[in-house]
Amino acid sequence: MADTMQGIKRSSYCGDLRIENAGEKACVCGWVQKQRNKGALIFIDLRDRTGIVQLVFDENTDKAVFEKAASCRSEFVLAVSGKVRERDAKNPEIPTGDIEIEVEDLRILSKAQTPPFEIVNGCKTAEDIRLKYRYLDLRRPELRDNILFRHKVMQVTREYYSEQGFIEIDTPMMIKSTPEGARDYIIPSRVHQGNFYALPQSPQLYKQLLMVSGFDRYFQLARCFRDEDLRADRQPKFTQIDTEMSFVDVEDVLKIGEGYIKKLFAETLNMDIPTPFPRITYKEAMERYGSDKPDTRFGMEIVDVSDMVKDWGFGVFSSAVEAGGSVRAITAKNAASVYTRKEIDKLVETAKGIGAKGLAWIRWADEAPSCSFAKFLAEGQLEQLLEKTGAEKGDVVLFVADKTKVVLPVLGALRLNIAKRLDIIPDQFNFLWVVEFPFFEWDDESETWVAMHHPFTSPLDECIQYLDSDPGAVRAKAYDMVLNGIELSSGSIRITDPELQSKMFAALGLSPEEAQTKFGFLTDAFKYGAPPHGGMGIGLDRLVMLMCGADSLRDVLAFPKLKDASEAMTSAPGEVDPKQLDELGIAIKISE
Repeated sequence: MADTMQGIKRSSYCGDLRIENAGEKACVCGWVQKQRNKGALIFIDLRDRTGIVQLVFDENTDKAVFEKAASCRSEFVLAVSGKVRERDAKNPEIPTGDIEIEVEDLRILSKAQTPPFEIVNGCKTAEDIRLKYRYLDLRRPELRDNILFRHKVMQVTREYYSEQGFIEIDTPMMIKSTPEGARDYIIPSRVHQGNFYALPQSPQLYKQLLMVSGFDRYFQLARCFRDEDLRADRQPKFTQIDTEMSFVDVEDVLKIGEGYIKKLFAETLNMDIPTPFPRITYKEAMERYGSDKPDTRFGMEIVDVSDMVKDWGFGVFSSAVEAGGSVRAITAKNAASVYTRKEIDKLVETAKGIGAKGLAWIRWADEAPSCSFAKFLAEGQLEQLLEKTGAEKGDVVLFVADKTKVVLPVLGALRLNIAKRLDIIPDQFNFLWVVEFPFFEWDDESETWVAMHHPFTSPLDECIQYLDSDPGAVRAKAYDMVLNGIELSSGSIRITDPELQSKMFAALGLSPEEAQTKFGFLTDAFKYGAPPHGGMGIGLDRLVMLMCGADSLRDVLAFPKLKDASEAMTSAPGEVDPKQLDELGIAIKISE
């Protein structure tokens, strides 16, 4: 039988003891990281969530206690008491390396089987195995520290927004399904058979109702759910630092967001983040970086060469410009030694895979540059291109010619691809705001204008006149916070004017009846005095991932899902008893 803790009580955490505790009695509890038996001398490294402390058993140790120590193996759970003393052979690699505990009492509270992988940093075991045994994976220091760091971030978050006069309010987890841009996770109702709740993609409508209710500053660490394809920075459930404010404009919302980041980085990483953040419009972000969430830690900005090359006689370039598109380029400095002809051919295939028809290039490795379209150029034109793109010996220039909405994101993706390959991205935090997003975007398939945001996003005042005549010219009071090429936050100032809201619904193709069915509870509330308001939601998981330097959201969540939204540890999702389905009035139809 296992020992008990009767008569023994933890007085310290393993990682908290220091040289100033020498001479004191201490009781610690934890898991065996390693046992080293030297015959007459046994060492055990005991681990808890604060770190490791060394236990020592020698000729002065009670014989029964010594024998127990000899039987200990990795991951046994122990409670020990003894005297803290200075170590003879100090270990500068750990905070407790100056001391050890001379054990007087040892309790083996739980024995452990040999774990399926070693509980150490840098574990090479496949991730699917580690996720199956996630409770063991979480014992590893790197994951443990990420979870503890996340806790600290949540503490600072609540502290900051409370200091700024925000009120933390929970919003419902079971709501009415409304269009929000991704598929809902739905919950069948037993009482109202044939009807369904949805898990919230965001608390958007409820937080706006809170503004109508008079709670002029709201925040919540909101759990949100979206049934969409997963990737490294996306999970089906995520946490959003959700905020809304009344009687504000764009400047007020951005200032609050910047203040939060400044306090958070100061208190968790001891870093001073300069504010205000740089701002660029959506149009500028796309034209310079080919992305609405640009990574500004390195250059390689996009250069428009359309006017220069449109009449040069190279059909690929001239036809793109004639069709209303453009020709643009990026210059990869000092890349010619890395990007051989064979490597450039791979880039061409990459470009085709993300939407380009092809990729033209100049590679300047030798005295004279090599150019994939040199035979179409007249004398002096190659030199003009090199000057325009800022290319020098050792550089590679890549050109894409097509519709501008194809050219920009293709070059944006290649820019990131090349920067990672060249290892030119510095390890730093670059924040910025992207503002003035288009309100509508043209959908080629449906041949209609569709909203880029939820339908309560307000257009810029000067753009309202274009709602009917030129939807493409309408820009929104919308803004994104971007960090190192990842969107951290999205927000906007909301529409509260019923007449303008009706106009927006009509512009989005919603009939008055459809708008009332989907959003009537909110628009009805606006009839009873709605303050001007706006807000944003910061992705907590993504923020913690970037601050920790983690590669995936799975590294900062205690129990994450796999790419197919399943959970290896519990085998969720799973089948349910047919009786439960009968109560819900649901029959299962398996799609082929």
